[in-house]
Amino acid sequence: MSNLDRPISMVRPGLIEFGTGVAERLGTWAESKGFRRVLVISDAFNASRTDVLGLTGEVTVYGDVKAEPDTGDLDCVLSAAEGARADLIVGFGGGSAMDLAKLVAVLSGSSQRLADVVGAGKVAGPREIALAQVPTTSGTGSEAGIRALVTDPETKAKLAVESIHMLADIAVIDPALTFTVPPKVTAATGVDAMAHCVEAFTNRKAHPAVDIYAIEGVRLVGRYLARAVHDGKDAEARAGLSLASLYGGYCLGPVNTAGGHALAYPLGTRWHVAHGAANALIFPHVLAFNTPAVPEKTSAVLEALGLSASQEIKSVFDAAHEFCASLGIEMKLRQLGVLANDLGTMADDAFAIRRLLDNNPRDLSRADILAIYEAAF
Repeated sequence: MSNLDRPISMVRPGLIEFGTGVAERLGTWAESKGFRRVLVISDAFNASRTDVLGLTGEVTVYGDVKAEPDTGDLDCVLSAAEGARADLIVGFGGGSAMDLAKLVAVLSGSSQRLADVVGAGKVAGPREIALAQVPTTSGTGSEAGIRALVTDPETKAKLAVESIHMLADIAVIDPALTFTVPPKVTAATGVDAMAHCVEAFTNRKAHPAVDIYAIEGVRLVGRYLARAVHDGKDAEARAGLSLASLYGGYCLGPVNTAGGHALAYPLGTRWHVAHGAANALIFPHVLAFNTPAVPEKTSAVLEALGLSASQEIKSVFDAAHEFCASLGIEMKLRQLGVLANDLGTMADDAFAIRRLLDNNPRDLSRADILAIYEAAF
């Protein structure tokens, strides 16, 4: 079934600047729009190089973003936004910085709070503050999407907000900003970009209008990820991964991810495993599990990665596992500090993420999820 007759809504940032050396175009754009007070939301490393963005006027930098931010981190950034009185918010970093930028853009100066907007379509709009996104990794595709995630520190659950009002006015994607990303992070974030594409391509909501981006994103990762891991300054490879990440972002809005991300999230919220690394470890297990439900598309994924096509579960797993392991990615949960006695709780957490599991092409029971965690342990 192609789903070709199913209605679909597709959105993109108002302006996308893509290419090596385009980072400073953000400043040109901001000046042309008359923005004078800018808040840049970033991690510590990227906070030290905001000058590449070419911004002028009153520029405030919040540089304390950490991986897997929680509601307390969001409160801190909202406080910074209140002090800056910004008319432009810039997310400058990986998915954590860009997700916080989305939430700050719609919540700063609003009567709404996070609890009011968790879910889909609950943000009151239009927003009063402009939003720009500048990714410095090639993985999340958050620059192109309308979703943001923060962790509830008490429940360890991801709180997801989805709103058209969180769509960036401009996304500036400069592959040169990714040249300094270390090999292990390059590998993990690259597989995260691929996972977005694969999970959309094999999704119950899959649609031909998105499939074309999804499978091309997989091809780009297959062609360029190993090259970028080997040589971080390979400009063509970095550009290929930046484009793959952007295409993954295109997939997230109308289709979204599925079982792979649902199983990866507890690794981040409970054990602080980086999101890309968590997705890479889980990826072969869920791809293989889903094979009986989407055999042709699974074969297409393997071929796009440059691997031998297969519709046999073990062969699919072995090929996908070797692809990730060959990049230097840790593929055992126990090596990441996860304890065996927590696998059941992780399975409970993952099984509760219905917004993603309901997209999976094959039903994942709690027992199935636990079995995957045990196999990955």
